[in-house]
Amino acid sequence: MCGFMNRRVIQAALIALLVGAGLSPNTVWAHGAVSLEDDICVRRMGGNMVHFSAYQPQFEPKAQYCTDIPDVGDTFLVVDLIDPSLRTMPVGVRIIKGQGETESEEENQTVAYWKPTSHPDGVVRGEANLEKGLYKVIITAEGLSPSYYLLKVQQVDYSKAGRKAVGPIMVVLVLALIWYEMSKSGGLRGRWPFRRT
Repeated sequence: MCGFMNRRVIQAALIALLVGAGLSPNTVWAHGAVSLEDDICVRRMGGNMVHFSAYQPQFEPKAQYCTDIPDVGDTFLVVDLIDPSLRTMPVGVRIIKGQGETESEEENQTVAYWKPTSHPDGVVRGEANLEKGLYKVIITAEGLSPSYYLLKVQQVDYSKAGRKAVGPIMVVLVLALIWYEMSKSGGLRGRWPFRRT
């Protein structure tokens, strides 16, 4: 009976660990190995695609961000013009503090603006000093509808924090289940410092 219970506990633990690994934020929510259509940093401008990246080398020299910027301060912003047709037309970028949903000058302060020019190398580059809060990046090209990105600078993303907690919570639950099943079946008698009386 004890062997059957131990086998059942081990099977349950393996299943739980496999499920936990499948839900791990590093496997499900990774940015690096996705197609352009699934990349959260890619937007359409008319029928053309653009890719947005932000960098803060003073904090993390090799880190690349999209819409969640971890720190305040100087931020390098890069728009890759994926489709070659965009490289011959004037493309500009405006960064507005706030979400840009109201007409209030105070809420929609322009913090950076790069006037429309052609970019034969396919890259629009610029720098902005970002404070804590929300920003809207507006990318425009002559004759095309604009593309938008909402930036969150030094904001807590509770959904991402919850996804990161799934793995450790699963491990604790599996260990608790193993301990419970083994203590119930008597598998811990004589080996556990707290004996049941």
